Amino acid sequence: MILSAPAFRFAALAAVALLAACSGSEEAPYVERPAEQIYNDAMDKLLVRDYFLATPEFEEVERQHPYSVWATKAQLMAAYSYYQQNKYDDAVGALDRFIDLNPSHPDIAYAYYLKALCYYEQIVDVGRDQQVTQYALQTLDEVVKRFPNSKFARDAQLKIDLANDHLAGKEMEIGRYYLQRNHQLAAIGRFRRVVDNYQTTTHVPEALHRLTEAYLALGLTEEAEKTAAVLGHNFPGSEWYQDSYANLAGGDYAEGAFKRSWLRRTLDIF
Repeated sequence: MILSAPAFRFAALAAVALLAACSGSEEAPYVERPAEQIYNDAMDKLLVRDYFLATPEFEEVERQHPYSVWATKAQLMAAYSYYQQNKYDDAVGALDRFIDLNPSHPDIAYAYYLKALCYYEQIVDVGRDQQVTQYALQTLDEVVKRFPNSKFARDAQLKIDLANDHLAGKEMEIGRYYLQRNHQLAAIGRFRRVVDNYQTTTHVPEALHRLTEAYLALGLTEEAEKTAAVLGHNFPGSEWYQDSYANLAGGDYAEGAFKRSWLRRTLDIF
């Protein structure tokens, strides 16, 4: 069959396009380079914060020279590059691999710490699921326990305190939700969890006050007084103490009798 001129030109152009597509899909030719050179090239990119280009260069070190000392260094730096790009899952994967392969490496403490940071940086507001906060706590705690004398332990402990405060805030949010809807028993469970599990956080005074409110709403006056006594003993200058005092003093108690009752219960508890 003889093609017309327009048809011939179309077929020719299609063939050229096909060849171009095929050539474009070919991988770049493999060029072996010394491990130190690849690593230094990657570091140059990292130092100017071009993490996107630095990461594949670090990975290329291991691909070309998997048993070199540079490959081990590159594993950790690739994880750091992922971290800087907010690619936390990739960073954690790279760090897990580094930890498994190099348990006695001089930088192993940093690897655990960087893994903890990957979770810590993902902590979201208290209105959302806190699973990642739990992961952050677990990995930060691992840093403190495994490397108590390292320079990373102190910062890890500070972040543990902040993460616990975050989780306590989540419990408080849920407890207040239940309390507003008159689900006092459910609210009490949340507030008790804050008092029992997050004693060093900033939310404990309010939790004790809310417990007092919930007990009063249920008619459990004695429990309310005991809880308010704990609040008054530990946080005498707190605004929550004043509110709890006002709630109880505004009940069926004469002020003097109320004060004597509170003092007696305080002495009984402590």
